[in-house]
Amino acid sequence: MTKRVVVVTYSGSQALDITGPIEVFDTAARLLDRPDAGYRVECVSREAPLVRTCSGIAIEATPLAAGDGPIDTLLVPGGWGLNDVLADEALIAWIAAAAARSRRVASVCGGAFLLAEAGLLDGRRATTHWAFSADMARRYPDVVVDPKPIFIRDGRFVTSAGVSTGIDMALSLVEEDHGAELALEVARYLVLFFKRHGEQSQFSAVMDAQFATDAPIRAAQEWALENLGRPVLVADMAERANMSPRNFARVFRREAGITPGQYVERARITRGRRLLEVTELPITSVARRCGFTTAETFLRAFSRTLGVTPTEYRFRFQTTSIAGVIADRDRLGSVH
Repeated sequence: MTKRVVVVTYSGSQALDITGPIEVFDTAARLLDRPDAGYRVECVSREAPLVRTCSGIAIEATPLAAGDGPIDTLLVPGGWGLNDVLADEALIAWIAAAAARSRRVASVCGGAFLLAEAGLLDGRRATTHWAFSADMARRYPDVVVDPKPIFIRDGRFVTSAGVSTGIDMALSLVEEDHGAELALEVARYLVLFFKRHGEQSQFSAVMDAQFATDAPIRAAQEWALENLGRPVLVADMAERANMSPRNFARVFRREAGITPGQYVERARITRGRRLLEVTELPITSVARRCGFTTAETFLRAFSRTLGVTPTEYRFRFQTTSIAGVIADRDRLGSVH
């Protein structure tokens, strides 16, 4: 049967908290061989029919009463208007009642505050955006707040870290309902760089590898990226920055937030991910091209950073053939 997804909206909510998961559910429904087994999304609000998000985008919604009855997935977003909504006792009561008739309850970013305010997360492990996690822990001491994962599942409650992580969470719900193959197919059609698992850190390897603003440090980073296949020493990077190794290490950490060694390892893992996605190279060859001395060293670093082995990553995320992409695209019909 079609699964009913009810999204709570309010003035000042984050548009992507709402539209990101909706696009995942909609794409999944369109890709399913059995459309009647897909999803039906409804937005409800005390401010229906039009709700203005914090970015100014208007969301069309129906009154809260339209959300009565059984719900498969109740979704609660965050947003800059959250503080005003936390004081709305009627809405909090409605969320608590709606959760009681939902198979599962999910939140994005600050939406976890609304679930906690309704008493739904007491004694449960939950997450929210890292910038708000300390405040959530202080405000709701009965909730076990973990600021690290991008989303957490505790029983029938799923909380995600914020904004784009709502997409990752929605993909995990699609996988739970219809299997990993459909979830990966949805991720590919949405052109997501990486379908992330819940326990991946909010502080991802991609963010860690951003270029520094300091020109000498950036020059050293660029040189390292060009030479990942060979040994990259701190002394070599320091020489490119025209600094002593000790001063270079200190300035690098201040600029990049990680050590030069961590930067190089993450850059090698990023290259490894790309090679696993687009080539059939053996793991030993991938490790060598990324500059790891042995396949075992590559495996340990890769698994420690991403939570999956290189072989598992390739199985999940290797790019489909062009013919397969064209055939799948034709199945979408009028979606584009």
